[in-house]
Amino acid sequence: MLHSIFMLIVDAVASILAGVMLLRFWVQVVRVRPPQSVGQFVFQLSDWLVKPLRRIMPGSSYDWASLIGAFLIIVLSIIAAVGIESGFDFRTIILLSLVRFFQWIFYGFMATLIIEAIFSWVNPHAPLAPFVRALNEPLLRPLRRVMPLIGGVDLSPLVVLILLQIAVRLVSTLLLSLA
Repeated sequence: MLHSIFMLIVDAVASILAGVMLLRFWVQVVRVRPPQSVGQFVFQLSDWLVKPLRRIMPGSSYDWASLIGAFLIIVLSIIAAVGIESGFDFRTIILLSLVRFFQWIFYGFMATLIIEAIFSWVNPHAPLAPFVRALNEPLLRPLRRVMPLIGGVDLSPLVVLILLQIAVRLVSTLLLSLA
C-alpha cells in the first residue's frame, strides 16, 4: 500500500518535470516563443537540471540538455519503481526508461492535439491557442498537404492521433522485445 502511494507520487512528479523538459525542447525545435506565463513556468521548473547539464554538454542548435534531463528524470523514476521491487538490473532499467520516454513524447503530442481541438471548439482566440497551434503545426502540416477538408472539417488531427497511438504501441513492443 505505501509502495503504491510512493510510486504514485514519484510518477506524478516525474511526469510533470519530464513533460516540462520535453516541452522546453519542443518549443525550441519548433522555434515558437511561449506566452510569458508558460515560459516562466517551464524555465523555473526545469532550470535546476537544464543549466548544469548545459555546462557539461556543448551548445548546439537544439536544447539537448532539456531532452537529456527529461530522460534522466525518467530513469530515476524507473529506478524508484524497478529498483525497489526487483533489484538493480541496468539493462532492464534503460529499456523501461526508453519505453516510458517515447510514450511520454507521443502522449505529449496527443495532449497538445487534444488541447488544440478543444480550443477550436470552445475559444479559438484564446491567448494560448496560437502557441498550441504552433506546437502542433509540424505534426499536422504533412497530412494537411495530402488530406482535403471533408465538409469543411479538418480531420488531420484525428489521423495524427491514430498514428501516434500506433507509434506508441510499435515502439513499446519493439523496445520491450529487446528485453
